[in-house]
Amino acid sequence: MSRGRLGVSIMPLDNRRDVLVGTATAADARGWDGFFLPETWAYDITVLLAEAAVRTQRIVLGTGIASVWGRSAGTLAMASATLASISGGRFVLGLGASTPQLTEGFHDVPYAAPLERLRRTLTQVRALLRGERVPLAVATGARALKLNVPAGLDVPIYLAALADGSIRLAGEVADGWIPFLYPRSRLATGIALLAEGAARSADPGRRVVVCPSVPAVVAPDPVKAREGAAWFVTFYLTTMGPLYRQRLVQLGFGKEVQAVLAANTPKSRGVVPPDAEALLEELTVFGTPDQARSRLARWYAAGAEFPTLLLLPHLTVAEIEFTLDAFRPMSAAGAAGG
Repeated sequence: MSRGRLGVSIMPLDNRRDVLVGTATAADARGWDGFFLPETWAYDITVLLAEAAVRTQRIVLGTGIASVWGRSAGTLAMASATLASISGGRFVLGLGASTPQLTEGFHDVPYAAPLERLRRTLTQVRALLRGERVPLAVATGARALKLNVPAGLDVPIYLAALADGSIRLAGEVADGWIPFLYPRSRLATGIALLAEGAARSADPGRRVVVCPSVPAVVAPDPVKAREGAAWFVTFYLTTMGPLYRQRLVQLGFGKEVQAVLAANTPKSRGVVPPDAEALLEELTVFGTPDQARSRLARWYAAGAEFPTLLLLPHLTVAEIEFTLDAFRPMSAAGAAGG
């Protein structure tokens, strides 16, 4: 039974170019609705998505996400226009503020005023794609230029957001909201913040697609699947700085976060203790195919419209295909195709 659109992604620690592109083609053949790539410090995902675009027929392709610090609004607009053209209009631009470590430690750019940077970049990219002159915010004395491609490109722009202010911004200016490690039971809170943002826009009735990025681990053995889900949660809570920990505490999961930290000190062991089990249920989708489909259904029921399942890095091709096949009955095209 079809419950809504469904996308797939692979955790950015995986740098096998052939596997990344191959996952896009495999998902396309199985009726999945979207393939999204996050950008960190590996391959240029716009090039990989271009390769995927010429090898696929119908699947939506997107950046999930590209950092607003790593490229100018002009280069983001050029990449978006190119990918929209190559894919026949199947491209979605996902933008986010990324993290201070990646921004400063890789791009050598100061991480300052991320909310302002998000708003400015999105506004400038959208203006360029519409054929308008870029609304300059820094070099205001320069002559503003246009994008030299056919005007009027319709590229949806999704915004990754966790904090209240950035979620409101997504509601105000973006076409989609991408929360990551945002508890399923709190999606309604985020959707209310989207509505607050929409209310302060020129179009208070505007709709923003809710597109959570959800770690997913599917295996014939439910114990192995839980181990993978636990690795996801502990990795992001113990090695990716304080952002995710702090947000989960703010959303009411302080006890569970502390339990995970205590179980993985001084070194992360990929352990989520029983008193933090709620984090696995709230943040991930895991289990046998039947169990995983049941857990994914809860995300749709909570308000997710286009979830993207984030797969573990370094899975074998067979394991990736097993996961794609596990959710095939829930994809719109897969269900239509029987």
